[in-house]
Amino acid sequence: MKPILIHTHFHRRRTGVTRSIENVLPFFNEKFETFIYGYNIKGRKISKSQLRKILFSNREVVVHCHRNNEILKMLFWRFFGAKFSLIATRHAETTPSGLTIKLLKKADKVVTLIKSMSNNLGIENTIVGHGIDIDLFQPNPTKRIENIPQKNLIVCAGRVRKAKGQVTLLEASKVLKNHANWGLVIVGKVDKPQFLDELKSIVKKHKIEDQVYFVDETQDIVSYYQAAKIAVVPSFSEGFSLVTAEAMACECSVIATKNVGVHSELITPQKNGYLFEAGNVDELEQLLENSISNQIPLLGKEGRAEILENWSAQKEAEGLIKVYKS
Repeated sequence: MKPILIHTHFHRRRTGVTRSIENVLPFFNEKFETFIYGYNIKGRKISKSQLRKILFSNREVVVHCHRNNEILKMLFWRFFGAKFSLIATRHAETTPSGLTIKLLKKADKVVTLIKSMSNNLGIENTIVGHGIDIDLFQPNPTKRIENIPQKNLIVCAGRVRKAKGQVTLLEASKVLKNHANWGLVIVGKVDKPQFLDELKSIVKKHKIEDQVYFVDETQDIVSYYQAAKIAVVPSFSEGFSLVTAEAMACECSVIATKNVGVHSELITPQKNGYLFEAGNVDELEQLLENSISNQIPLLGKEGRAEILENWSAQKEAEGLIKVYKS
């Protein structure tokens, strides 16, 4: 009889964490009877009563949590005598709170995503980077976005907030004035309307209103990657930066901030993408100008090759299975 694996997901929004769980679930089925306990996520779900029955059975059970509230719920069951192995992933690169450290220490195994996160956590952990659904995130050179006339697109995907660096990108995007057949699409949920107004004022200042588009958060982000030739990830901080890997998988030539999230592990500059210092408008502007004017090559095919070799969902699942079995 296979052991049981349960991933928890208690969050009101679908996020990169959600996608990362969904990506790996199919690869566990050979080794585990796999379930989801929670909401706002796709997968074979179980109810609270089914969870209780499993946790107090004689089956071998592994529960993998991704947030503090999920760990707390599972520790509640453990307090009442439930027997299971508890795995917890730390998804943020920021310094963890005292509560987070205390909860992570209660887990049997802790997973981190990147080297810097692992080194900064201060407790024993295993690095297993996120993997990409390479069948979903794949190139489609014929893809076009309706109502955007420019043939060539730059995309920037993710939450629209100061930490994500959209100000840097728009200041650098004044180069678009000299390239009428290029457009920029910023896709993501806006945290604060005032910040969106600030971004639009930069667009107006540089007189590129007809070349910059703001699109709300969408479940069809794949289409935007496929329609774009360049993806820019100008963030100042990331937990992992799933959008960078997804864009590379779709053969976007990626320009991302160095030493942020997994960027410097994913990208070898001038080989499969480009890196710049976070907040450095001049450096990003030069990379955009050189990419648009063919002074440096677009490295989309090389980016996808990196994902296929080292960052697929199957590779992540294999790493997690080793943690579960240990």
